[in-house]
Amino acid sequence: MLLFAVALFFIAAILGLAILTAILQDKPTKKIVLYLHGSLAAFAILLTIGSLVMFGGDLLLIISLILFLLAALGGLTLFTLDMKKKPVPKWLAVIHPLVAMAGLITLVVYILP
Repeated sequence: MLLFAVALFFIAAILGLAILTAILQDKPTKKIVLYLHGSLAAFAILLTIGSLVMFGGDLLLIISLILFLLAALGGLTLFTLDMKKKPVPKWLAVIHPLVAMAGLITLVVYILP
């Protein structure tokens, strides 16, 4: 279950890179990419929560989940601003993937034997 979540997070990260590039270049974001990015990341978070509830986990898994939830809050903020056609703060567009990558690295370290 967690391996599938990691795979989904990696795909979401690749899509997120395309979104970040557009934001930093002051170009419009492709909405389908936004929807896919958010949906994949949300499903991966649900898988991570499901794994934690079903199988338990130690502190690393909990930290990873907290980082992903913080990144999701930032992503939801970015998405809302974009949908309202308001300027997206570039600092938040940079912090969001850094927090998500910290969560992904923590999750991978947890999974590795």
